[in-house]
Amino acid sequence: MKLRFEDNLDYQQDAISAVVDLFKGQNFGNSEFTVCRPTKEPGLFERERGTGNRRFLTDDDMLTNLREVQKRNGLKPADQLDFNFTVEMETGTGKTYVYLRTILELNKHYGFTKFIIVVPSVAIKEGVYKTLQITKDHFEALYPKAKGYNYFLYDSAKLSELREFALNPGIQIMVMTVGAINKKEMNNIYKSGLEAVETLGYDKAIDLITAVKPILIVDEPQSVDGGKKGKGKSALDDMNPLCALRYSATHAEKFSLVYKLDAVDAYNKGLVKKICISSAHIFDGYNSPYIKLIKVKKQRGSVVAEAELHVQTGKEVKTKILTLSEGDNLAERTGRDIYKNMSIGVISLLNDRETAELRIPGEVITLSAGESFGGIDHAELKRKLIHQTIRVHLEREKEFKAKKLQIKVLSLFFIDKVENYRRYSQTGGYEKGLYAKIFEEEYAKLARLPEFQELFERVDLTINAEEVHNGYFAADKKGVWTNTDETEKNQNERDNAQRAYELIMRDKEKLLSFDTKLKFIFSHSALKEGWDNPNVFQICTLRDLGTERNRRQTLGRGLRLCVDQTGEREKDPTINILTVVAEESFSAYAEALQTEIAESGGYKFGYVEAENLSLVTRETETGEQEILSHEKAEKLIERFKQQGLLEPDGKATEALKIALDNNELPIPEDLQDFTAGITEALTKLVKGIVIKDEKTKQIINPRRAILDGAEFKELWDKIKQKTKYSVEFNADRLIENCASRIRKSPPVPVLKIRFEDTDMDLDRGGISAGAERIRAFHEIKGQEYDLPDILTKLEEGTGLKRRSLCTILEKSERLEDFSLNPEQFIKNCLNAINQEKRATLTEGVRYEKLSDDNCYEQSLFNVSELTTYLKETLAAKKSVYEAIPYDSAVERNFASELEKQDNVKVYAKLPNWFVVPTPLGKYNPDWAILIEKNGSDRLYFIVETKGSVEQEDLRGLESGKIECGKKHFAVIGSSQSNPPQFHVIKKLDDLLSGL
Repeated sequence: MKLRFEDNLDYQQDAISAVVDLFKGQNFGNSEFTVCRPTKEPGLFERERGTGNRRFLTDDDMLTNLREVQKRNGLKPADQLDFNFTVEMETGTGKTYVYLRTILELNKHYGFTKFIIVVPSVAIKEGVYKTLQITKDHFEALYPKAKGYNYFLYDSAKLSELREFALNPGIQIMVMTVGAINKKEMNNIYKSGLEAVETLGYDKAIDLITAVKPILIVDEPQSVDGGKKGKGKSALDDMNPLCALRYSATHAEKFSLVYKLDAVDAYNKGLVKKICISSAHIFDGYNSPYIKLIKVKKQRGSVVAEAELHVQTGKEVKTKILTLSEGDNLAERTGRDIYKNMSIGVISLLNDRETAELRIPGEVITLSAGESFGGIDHAELKRKLIHQTIRVHLEREKEFKAKKLQIKVLSLFFIDKVENYRRYSQTGGYEKGLYAKIFEEEYAKLARLPEFQELFERVDLTINAEEVHNGYFAADKKGVWTNTDETEKNQNERDNAQRAYELIMRDKEKLLSFDTKLKFIFSHSALKEGWDNPNVFQICTLRDLGTERNRRQTLGRGLRLCVDQTGEREKDPTINILTVVAEESFSAYAEALQTEIAESGGYKFGYVEAENLSLVTRETETGEQEILSHEKAEKLIERFKQQGLLEPDGKATEALKIALDNNELPIPEDLQDFTAGITEALTKLVKGIVIKDEKTKQIINPRRAILDGAEFKELWDKIKQKTKYSVEFNADRLIENCASRIRKSPPVPVLKIRFEDTDMDLDRGGISAGAERIRAFHEIKGQEYDLPDILTKLEEGTGLKRRSLCTILEKSERLEDFSLNPEQFIKNCLNAINQEKRATLTEGVRYEKLSDDNCYEQSLFNVSELTTYLKETLAAKKSVYEAIPYDSAVERNFASELEKQDNVKVYAKLPNWFVVPTPLGKYNPDWAILIEKNGSDRLYFIVETKGSVEQEDLRGLESGKIECGKKHFAVIGSSQSNPPQFHVIKKLDDLLSGL
């Protein structure tokens, strides 16, 4: 098949025009220079004409053009001229197509002919060369006068090719890596006395290049430059370029920015695929020590590590990120014995390499950022990730078949090392590695499922999974795959990488065809830039992503919109979805990706900058669209800062969100026509802001008429008495009951994994979660654990003696569950024993009144200040206080009902100092109420309001305290003629209907 290219995409035309119009007013022409080439006759030279580029415009003209281009694109106008011009385009939007077409436009309008494309790596060089090949027919049809334009890859061993580059008056495009020019002591391009150069009439090849004054196309300049003062940047300047056009999605320096299509715009305009994160969630997996190094950073003068661990939080174990310092004891930091004798060693942040030592008995393990130790079995986790990727792939194929779409689906696996896919022997033979074996096993399982039968003509025991997957890795001269450093730091590694890239670039179109059975691609980090394929719909990361830069580049391999079997691009957003299968949760993945986008793109999510508003438009009287402009946007932002809608650094405030929510954005009179666009842009920026409740502490005053009235005194006298308690229980019976409860407890769950698919929403406010889909659980078998000291755990958690605990465990007949899931079994035992303890204590508790003068004084209402947040109160007329604080809808509704009922004479939301002592802790009832019945009878109630009154729905501790409360009020009411009644209800009608 042959890819087709669209020549009318507005955003690409804008990017091309942004560069072409920099030379507006330039006369058509080129420069000529003399090349003296030695002849066969000694001392005689043959003179030839070389042609190069020439600028006729003055610097002032160029600066005027630059500012005009920036103004129309909503960018900040430049203060001075810099012949480095920046074009920012998100990965997958056709950046290479744009700069190749820009070359032809520059030739068409101004006659420029000499262009050098400089790239950072072999991968990108091969990608550019492939694009030059597949676009040639397309471009020659668009630019007939440019037909026959020449392009080639620079080869330091073939310097004679530079003759054609310099002498040919037609368009010449040379592609080279920065590695060919950034080392003057080694690169042939700078060496004197080379015969291949002397025949051109020059001492050094670089002199020939400087003579033509090339226009440089710098692809991924943040990598080419090597920093602000890097050797790459210096080498570019040494070429004496007419100008440098710098293209990337992630510029480190933006110089003179002339066009910007960032990740947010590309994502929301549907120019790239939408992203779905299918994240693996581990359940019941806290039985092994686990630590994952997230990152290393400087903090208060020292270097610390942020790491993910399993931390004891109350009665639960949760996965949390802790900040660790050298020497930290992990058992102490996590509160878990499972980390016993494990500590943090040296933490290092050296040359951008983030590492931390994990010290365990007899071994020191060095973790790099993104690497982990412990947790669930490595092979089983990778199996589930591979299984999920295949499943999503087949689901996508099934979807496309149902829609009758002729689109081939591809999946890409990024792995940590070659040997996990292919293992070589010393004799040169090889066998399948772990991931290859797992893939074929899981593919065969899924292919046989009834839900996927329509995708296969015949599925039986001989299904051949080998034909649908293959690997693309750097290879040595013998064809043996190797792990190549992503920096390609030496020539041998560059040569190895070259062989891999030639193969995959050559196969790019073949992979898109149904005639090619290959659908699943395994590769190493070497493919993270320079190669992509529009029909990659799934990316599975079987290696730790490490830095966020790896994360975004990994995504870039599949962002391009897909194509069908005719090569036509499919633009339907419901089809163009890239699913990333990863170990991380959506929040962790999204947070890291947002950080990378913010750092590499210069974004400030949630901050308002002039570029966010400058392209807002209004329609003029003539029907044309006028943009707000960068200058007016800056003034508007300053105005918003003065009004408190923005912080001094541009961060959006709660006040801005409130103004937008209430449609009260203060737009100046002269900008009123831009209101709709400004509002829309700002709304996206502030979506992540949560308007917090006002935290002003409000004092609620007593209502004197109620507090000093006879009715409230009457009610208070009924409930004010204090008591003390004692407990009687049978220890043997407690042990039997505990064992019985453990025996009847639910089965202990085995370790399992579940994938949760979350659509990603990206806008100026940041990355957030969209629609979510939760998949079925999968068991992970074969786990073996170091068993913890169960008796110590239970002793600490229940307060029972070890001898009693041993008896309980033996009688429970469930000890075999301990080895299946130690953490969960211990949790079940703790719950069972503590529940039985509460039941036994509640059943055996006995209350007796204290002396008559030992009671809660009514005067405490005068001296105890009642404070709360204003939003959490309800105005009251029958209460002791002027307002009722509440912490739930049940309490709010109940208080409202009390106010409405005529027969409710007085009530009080009991303050937190009114407590009943219980063996389970202090108990604070909710309400005291006086109700009049039949016009004269008085009834007194202590009421507990709950969303559910069913015993099994109440938490164990809460239920026990309520039972003790009933006994307390029964004792103090035993000597009263009209004692207070205790009720647990949901609403007031439940009480009134029983009167």
